Amino acid sequence: MIKEIRFGPQTDEHDYEFKKKHAEKFLKEGAKLKAFVFFKGRSIVFKEQGQILLLRLAQDLEELGKVEQLPKLEGKRMTMFIAPKK
Repeated sequence: MIKEIRFGPQTDEHDYEFKKKHAEKFLKEGAKLKAFVFFKGRSIVFKEQGQILLLRLAQDLEELGKVEQLPKLEGKRMTMFIAPKK
């Protein structure tokens, strides 16, 4: 089962923490996580920020899951997969 978590490139701290809690719950339940940053219009200029956000998430979830695919930009979204650790 794959659960998705969507971020904007300018996700603030509170929002990030909230979504991170969901991510932790999904991984504990044994679901694979697909985290992505969606860039609308000109926000694509923030792609570094999007990548930093995803890598930070991967780091925060290190104990629960391992990165299967590093952040990769496809069109207007940057996607990363995290699989639960057994």
